[in-house]
Amino acid sequence: MERDEVDELVEAWHRERADLDLAPVEVFSRVGRLARLLDKARRDAFTAHSIETWEFDVLAALRRAGKPYQLTPGALLRQTLVTSGTMTNRVDRLAQRGFVERSPDPRDRRGVLVTLTAAGKRTVDGAFESLLSSERDLLAHLSEDDHAQLAALLKRLMVPLS
Repeated sequence: MERDEVDELVEAWHRERADLDLAPVEVFSRVGRLARLLDKARRDAFTAHSIETWEFDVLAALRRAGKPYQLTPGALLRQTLVTSGTMTNRVDRLAQRGFVERSPDPRDRRGVLVTLTAAGKRTVDGAFESLLSSERDLLAHLSEDDHAQLAALLKRLMVPLS
């Protein structure tokens, strides 16, 4: 049977605290280690495309919106879970880099639309493809059935917590 560092950690805790149920440690220690690997994969994928994680988050929200790849700042706030001041700063910085443009919202005279530029679309598409490649590498040792089972179990865990 294959072993990993979490097995050693659990055994050490079991020796010291045999009175405790260590089942959560077996799951969440592995999830935490996987999260660190995924965070590194994200940073590496985005760095290869000269963007930060926060830039990817905003650009990806616009890209997922579909043509014409535009959202209001309020919609971007809801999708990226940041404050309005933070979003204003982010849009300013992305506009300076030529990744987004602002334009008046024709449906709301006081409103603004943020639109993904061609350069922004190329950048987010490239970064996303790199990220998917890294994520595929992380899952490479799982069969398709294992992958589907893991995805289903994680979804079952997350849905009530969302």
